[in-house]
Amino acid sequence: MIKKAMILGAGFGKRLNPLTLSCPKPLLSVGEETLLSNTINFLEQFEIKEIVINVHYLANQIIEYINKKNFNIKITIIEEKEKILDTGGGILNALRYFNESFICINPDTVWNFDYIKELKKMENDFFLKKRECYMLVVEKSKSFDKDLKGEFSLEDGLISRKKKENLKYLYTGLQIINPTIFSNIKEKVFSMNKIWDQLIDNKKLYALCSSIDFVHISTLDIYNKLYIK
Repeated sequence: MIKKAMILGAGFGKRLNPLTLSCPKPLLSVGEETLLSNTINFLEQFEIKEIVINVHYLANQIIEYINKKNFNIKITIIEEKEKILDTGGGILNALRYFNESFICINPDTVWNFDYIKELKKMENDFFLKKRECYMLVVEKSKSFDKDLKGEFSLEDGLISRKKKENLKYLYTGLQIINPTIFSNIKEKVFSMNKIWDQLIDNKKLYALCSSIDFVHISTLDIYNKLYIK
């Protein structure tokens, strides 16, 4: 059973300017929630016991929000003070909190409880088949944002990028990680794509394809269409 999760909350959210000039992207409202509270509630529903959140841009707002909301789950915040470490670097910097496999999740997807069943299947497959990194992807045809470009191809559960004409899958922002995949990394600032590409080269990056309509807050236009009436 996975007990811990990391939420990636350090990004600038530039494609949502001017909203994110004064509000960090994780604190944007989505209905009665924020993107961050929606993600925390989702993890709590999955019975995660501890959450680590990395922050950088407008960090104090996120820190104050977490303290004020008093969520019913243990939350640790890591502030990347000097510079933002990117997705891979942010996770690597947080590994001291993870001595076993954990969930890593982006808060800019609107997670609903329908994803719980898919995450449980991922958890089961991850340990049963001894995966090192297992991501949730979705066919781009199921994305609300029709401008998103495909990132991956998927065949028999194995991710690749080679067939450029068949890159019809998008990363949803949810993955299960074994910390050992970072063991050979020397850099401090790098994208998670560096890790994924290494795993792809070794035919070790696996994914489950989601059947749920994908709602990702990618741009100001998408946010306005979804939440500004």
